Amino acid sequence: MATGGRLLLVLVLVAACMARWSEGIGVNWGTQLSHPLPASTVVQLLKDNGFDRVKLFDAEDGILAALKGSGIQVMVGIPNDMLADLAAGAKAAEDWVSKNVSKHINNGVDIRYVAVGNEPFLETFNGTYLNTTFPAMQSVQAALVKAGLAGQVKVTVPLNADVYQSPTGKPSDGDFRADIHGLMLTIVQFLAATGAPFVANVYPFISLYKDPNFPLDYAFFQGSSAPVVDGGVTYENTFDANHDTLVAALRRNGYPNVSIVVGEVGWPTDGDANANPQYARQFNQGFLTHIASGQGTPLRPGPVDAYLFSLIDEDQKSIEPGNFERHWGVFYYDGQPKYPLSLRGGNGSTLTPAKGVTYLQRRWCVMKPSASLADQKVGDGVSYACGLADCTSLGYKTSCGGLDAKGNVSYAFNSYYQVNDQDDRACDFKGIATTTTVDPSAGSCRFIVEIAPTASGVAVAAAVRAAGVVAAFLAAFIHLVVPVF
Repeated sequence: MATGGRLLLVLVLVAACMARWSEGIGVNWGTQLSHPLPASTVVQLLKDNGFDRVKLFDAEDGILAALKGSGIQVMVGIPNDMLADLAAGAKAAEDWVSKNVSKHINNGVDIRYVAVGNEPFLETFNGTYLNTTFPAMQSVQAALVKAGLAGQVKVTVPLNADVYQSPTGKPSDGDFRADIHGLMLTIVQFLAATGAPFVANVYPFISLYKDPNFPLDYAFFQGSSAPVVDGGVTYENTFDANHDTLVAALRRNGYPNVSIVVGEVGWPTDGDANANPQYARQFNQGFLTHIASGQGTPLRPGPVDAYLFSLIDEDQKSIEPGNFERHWGVFYYDGQPKYPLSLRGGNGSTLTPAKGVTYLQRRWCVMKPSASLADQKVGDGVSYACGLADCTSLGYKTSCGGLDAKGNVSYAFNSYYQVNDQDDRACDFKGIATTTTVDPSAGSCRFIVEIAPTASGVAVAAAVRAAGVVAAFLAAFIHLVVPVF
């Protein structure tokens, strides 16, 4: 081949590799919001920002319909509370596949994966789903085969990174957790046989949250003062170390070629001292730049397939793990970007906001200037408001941590007022609250104006609120972060 021909071939191969390495990133789309954006608005948001894959936690008909013809690849989820029914027999799985996969594929939705359950082996579940997860996977697989879709749609299960570990802390010593070792091998064998990926959720933030001595710089991608040396490999960040612990576990048990998908990875922006936009941007941009390089990790070089967690903040999520749970989004509740972020890595284009968002009136609910903090009605009102709305931005080193006592009360009252669509009855609190058209936001603390409810959003929001109202009310007494007056 002539020199010019060889050079052209090299350039073509390099371009192909770069195109592969710079593929779009996936993202998790959660729907536990009191006022969700219309599904069509969110799909446009995904497209405008170059997300080419989306992971859903449930098969919501309106969302799947909105993804029709979008060109976005979909991983559709099955909640844990459905596993027992799907494991019990073929009919439930066949009905589910017919309604939630076949129908939408026939209508032009590009469904690639079914995620059976979500982190079902978390130790905090106390073994609740150990006996139903794999049978449910088998049932769904059989249903897909019967529907003629098994070649197109793969069955997997997103697992928390706690299903694998290293006794020495070195990635090369990775293995599956002892108490579920046999079950994990059964699942991995299934994945290998069907060509499905191992989906792992990796959260360096959680490592930092649980261990105050965890080296902060090890969570990011700019080098660490406390790297992990593993033979001839030095790990400078916890993501690579965690990922390769899984790679080593797969190798150790005879499955070196099972592909890995990072099902969830991200950093929250509020609700904890280490959850803020600065750290979130540092982590997410570092991660995106890291995977855009195409270098992969020491034990698994090459492209990394990943889904950011998450797309939009969810003000109705459980805060049992921590107040930060409602603040994982790279966008706020209304589809506005929280910070500059180049999804392709480096210093390229940044995030595009949602279009055509309609808000309620510019009106807020605050504590009356004449009201006294010593009044019992204040404490009762705050407890009630925070039990039924979102007060997770209040607290030590949070976005609203600088508010004074009256500011905390006003924030709680406004949160409840907005959740209730600015109903005048939601801004009374036995006569100690009033509405205002002057924005009470201060510094980093944002007093929101809620999205105007839509026909599609009302049904979703009502279901979410109904499911969580009791738990949220009880949580007010456990997680109340408003200072004592």
